[in-house]
Order: sequence, then structure tokens, then C-alpha cells
Amino acid sequence: MLTRRGSLAGADRPAARLVGPILRRRLAVLARRAAEAFGAPQDVEWAVAGGELFLLQSRPVTAAGPAGTPSGPVLGPGPVAETFPAPLAALEEDLWVEPLRRALGEVLLLTGAASRRRVEASPIVRTVAGRVAADLELLGLEERTGRRRWLARLDPRPPARRLRAAWRVGRLRVALPGLGRDLVREVDRQLAEVPRPRELDLATLRRVLGRCREALVAVHGHEVLAGRLLDDGEASATAASAALRVLAEHAGAGTPDEELVARFPVLLALVPPAVGRPVTLPPAPAGLPAAATSGEDAGLREALRLRARWLHELSARVALEIGRRLAAANRLPEPASVRHLTLDRLDALLAGRVAVDLAGGPGETEAPLPARFRLTDAGAVLPLADGPGDRAGRGAGGGRGSGTVRGLGDLPAGGSVLVVGTLDPDLAPHLPGLAGLVAETGSPLSHLAILARELGVPVAVGVRGARDRFPPGTRVVVDGTTGEVIVAPEEAPVP
Repeated sequence: MLTRRGSLAGADRPAARLVGPILRRRLAVLARRAAEAFGAPQDVEWAVAGGELFLLQSRPVTAAGPAGTPSGPVLGPGPVAETFPAPLAALEEDLWVEPLRRALGEVLLLTGAASRRRVEASPIVRTVAGRVAADLELLGLEERTGRRRWLARLDPRPPARRLRAAWRVGRLRVALPGLGRDLVREVDRQLAEVPRPRELDLATLRRVLGRCREALVAVHGHEVLAGRLLDDGEASATAASAALRVLAEHAGAGTPDEELVARFPVLLALVPPAVGRPVTLPPAPAGLPAAATSGEDAGLREALRLRARWLHELSARVALEIGRRLAAANRLPEPASVRHLTLDRLDALLAGRVAVDLAGGPGETEAPLPARFRLTDAGAVLPLADGPGDRAGRGAGGGRGSGTVRGLGDLPAGGSVLVVGTLDPDLAPHLPGLAGLVAETGSPLSHLAILARELGVPVAVGVRGARDRFPPGTRVVVDGTTGEVIVAPEEAPVP
């Protein structure tokens, strides 16, 4: 592997315009010759002046990089970290990630956002050591790497595809609210008809898992379409805000979390899904403002998101009941071990074809994924550095505010700005009273962003490198309209 670094002497144009295909080939030849001359991979420094390529110096590569060569699309956790903030086990991946992948692929094809070839070649959504990440290039959140722009301009297929999709999208935009509400009612009806898991036999429990997966494809698909096609009002109410008000109303009553969730299923909007782990609700927030009114479209999207979370919970409880039956039959070490089985492995175990020993299960990484990365051919994560023009965020509403940066380790007080890597359900109780919320990843349509602007908190998402640029104690101004985050002047008033 060759590491090449360069400078552009005396140039007044962006470097990307000067390093064209001919120069790249010349650089490759230069780097290969340097490696051959010194008998080892080289860190080559070069410059261009007067149209000529110059070798400034060459030295052996001393820093060991990730194993393998980077390949594939640019990935990142941002679009999915809010739903899956923690590492998933094998069964959780099969139950929840695969339906999301299918739904996203169908929406991209239906709306003409990507060609079938690109969709079929992309992972769309995948896991890396249990952490979920999405193809940022396919979802339009990152410019495609290696794209030949001059050739793309001569290709008539993308415009033609968008023209065909526009006809479908126009009709779909009109029909989607009714279709989405019908789906919400149907999911509610089916959920109400499911008996308690302990009342079902093993074969029926397994069928319920399959039906939950299929229902998730439909719910995720309608939810993504609603986010893409329907207007998002500034006064959008969320399931999370309703859940926070339930928590505040019952604070201090001593009601167990499981009982509260059974009485108020909306509370699941505050808790990520997991198989075999008890539901633990966050602390009740203080200082909630009056509830905002929601637009009809925003209500549909939130209703679909909540149904997806209910389907997650049903499949998690059914899977745990299967684990209890298998553990009672001495076919699993403990009920929660079922989460470490793939669905195929689970089917084989239910059929008596295999025996497993999953005490402790396979390891899952606690290290979060970088905001942007590529995988090498050896499966290693290669973080991508931000360019000088890549740090601008996107406004997600809430107006403009200023305050002192706090991190999750230092619970934010009123008037503080919370700077995080990803938007996580655990953040919801900390939003009331914040002067601003800044996230390195995420979307203005994400659950937490909508909740924050409902509460009047300025939000900027996609602010790359925010935690390094704005460490705790920094005074910043957050603009929820433009997505700009700047260090506040010393004389600026800070709440």
C-alpha cells in the first residue's frame, strides 16, 4: 500500500480541480517507482508547479493502517443510530435490520432515488460488530466516491428514471396519508389480537416472529415515504414528547417500569429495542412546555415510527419466550442466550437438528462507529477524515440559541448546549431547557430532532467533528435554521 501526500505550489484554484485523471496516473507511477526504488511502501510528498510534477521527499511508511484495502461505499451510523443506538446480537439483526434494509431498498426504487443496479449492489443497511450503519452514498447523504462526473452528464438514464418515478410519486403523495393511516389501524388490530407469548406453542411463536418481520417492512417503508414525500411542520408533536409527559405525570409514584409500559405503550418510544433485557425507562424530565399541536402528516410519520417500535417489542418478547422454552428443555444455557442465534440457527435448534452452547454469547463491541467510514477488504473500519468544506451542518429547527457546551458525562443544566455524536433515545429527557442540540450525524427528520424543535430547542445535525471542535466548556451559538454552530464571542450573552 502506498501513502501519497501532496501540495499545490502557487495554485489559486481548489486542489480537486488540478488533480485530474492524467495527474492521478502520473502520481500512481511516481509512487510505484518510489516504492520499487526503496524496496518498501513509501510516504511520498509531491508538488505541482507550472504543470510539472515534482517529488519532494520519500520515506518509509511507519504508521500501520487498518488491515486490507478500503472498498465499498461510505458508511455511517447517523440515519439508523437513533433506532439502534446499542450493538445488536445475531437474532436482533435478523429480526430488525433485514426488514429495514428491504424497506429502504423498495422506497429507493419506488421514488427513483437510485437505480436497481445500485440498490442491489449496496448493503443499504448493515452491521459492523453489532453496530448498525447505513450506506450514506446511496441515501444521498454523501457524494459518491469514484464517480465520473463527465460521464454522468452524458448518461440519460437517471433523468429518465426520475421522470418515470415523478409520475408514481405524484400519485403516491396524494394516496400516502390514507394508506399510512390504514396501515396504522391494521397493525393496531393485529397487535391487539396476539395472545400473551406464554399462551402460544413454539411453532406459533416462530410464526409470530416471521409476521413481525413482514409487518416491519411495510411500516418502515411507509414511514420513510412519509418522511420523503409529506411536509414536515415546525410544530410537529412526537411520540417521545407524549411519553415524556407520561413520565412526568407518574414521577414519584413508585410504579415499576414494566407496569408503566403495559399501561402506556407510548413509553417504548424512549427505549431502544433489545431481546432479553428488561425495559428501563429514563428519569422523568422537568420543565416540559405545553404540548404542541401536530400537523396531520407529522402525526402519521410519528404513528408509524411508534408502531415499528411496538413490533420490535413484540418480536423481542416472543423471542425471549422461545428462549425460556429452550432453556427449560436444557437446549440453551439461559433464556437470554437466544439473542445470539441467527434465525436459521434458531430454526435448526427448534427442529432438534443441532445443539448449541452459547453461554455468554459472542462479543459485541462497545466502541461506537465513526460518523463516516469505509470497510477494508479484511473487514476493518477505516474512518474518513473531513475535508475543510465538509463541516457545515444542517438546521433542524428550533430557532437560535447560545450556551456552554456540555457532554453526556456532565448532565446538561438549563441553558447548556448538548454536543453528541448521534441522536439517541436516551437523550429525550435531557432536552427540556437546553439552549441547543448539536449532533455529528442525523437528519432534520429524526425523532430526536423533531422532539427538540417541538420543545423549542435549536438543533443542528450533521455537524462533522463537533465534539472535537466544541469541547465541554466552549461557549457556542447554535442556529437551528442554517445549521451553523460557531464559537460565541466573549462579550456575547450566554444564558
